[in-house]
Amino acid sequence: MELEYALYQGDDLLKIGTADELAEYKQVKRKTILFYATPSYRKRTSDKSLRMIRLEEVEDS
Repeated sequence: MELEYALYQGDDLLKIGTADELAEYKQVKRKTILFYATPSYRKRTSDKSLRMIRLEEVEDS
């Protein structure tokens, strides 16, 4: 199963999906979308910039 991410613009949730789906949504390359999740991107941009958060899968016990 491919990882899912949540794409935010500031506090607004834009879309949830795989890296490929979000890249298509924003019309950028997959590696660009993945860069939005890195600490170095966060340091270079403001809190109102795009942010990508990896969603964790919760397993039933």
